[in-house]
Amino acid sequence: MLSQLSFLDGLPSLCMRLILAPVMIIAGFNKLNLANSDLAWSQRLLADANVIAWFGNSDWGLGLPFAEVLAFLAGWTEFLGGWLILVGLFTRLVSIPLMFTMVVAATTVHWHNGWFAITPTNPDTSAAKVLEWAGVPGAQQSLENSIQAKQRLDIMKQLIAENGRPEYLYETGNIVILNNGIEFASIYFAMLLALFFYGGGRFVSLDYYLRPAPRE
Repeated sequence: MLSQLSFLDGLPSLCMRLILAPVMIIAGFNKLNLANSDLAWSQRLLADANVIAWFGNSDWGLGLPFAEVLAFLAGWTEFLGGWLILVGLFTRLVSIPLMFTMVVAATTVHWHNGWFAITPTNPDTSAAKVLEWAGVPGAQQSLENSIQAKQRLDIMKQLIAENGRPEYLYETGNIVILNNGIEFASIYFAMLLALFFYGGGRFVSLDYYLRPAPRE
């Protein structure tokens, strides 16, 4: 049965590309001045001043050297790389710098926040529960943090119920506690790593149609 379905083996790569591409494109777009119509095109192609400041400031930003250059490279790597990932062109090649940006994001922006992007508020359903079973250090602290997060979230909801407009505030979704950990950056890195090894996918990427014909 698996051999009969082998012609569909490009679908996993396509799914990963469709998930990754919008994330990378908009991340790069927001690092550049492309949306600022008040600037000349030569300036719009450069990194946004606020992004450069964030890259370079060590007090409230990343504190990276050569902030202007790194912000420019990061913005265009994500923006152009996202479009190439979307159409499946040079997939393996473009996955390399995108993986690098994920490593930089994880280690400089998210690392000190731990793993979770959104703080779990139920220790019984937290992935840290499995790590606790395995005796991983820090798992118990994560579960205790979930309990404390739930207490704070309950207070927020109570204050909104008593003083706010809960029907309006919850209309488009519930409130959560943002942890901003490395979870998303790690997942994106793993997906890019898979694309690096397996490519854009048979039949569903430009790489497939542009590859050299096999020699007889």
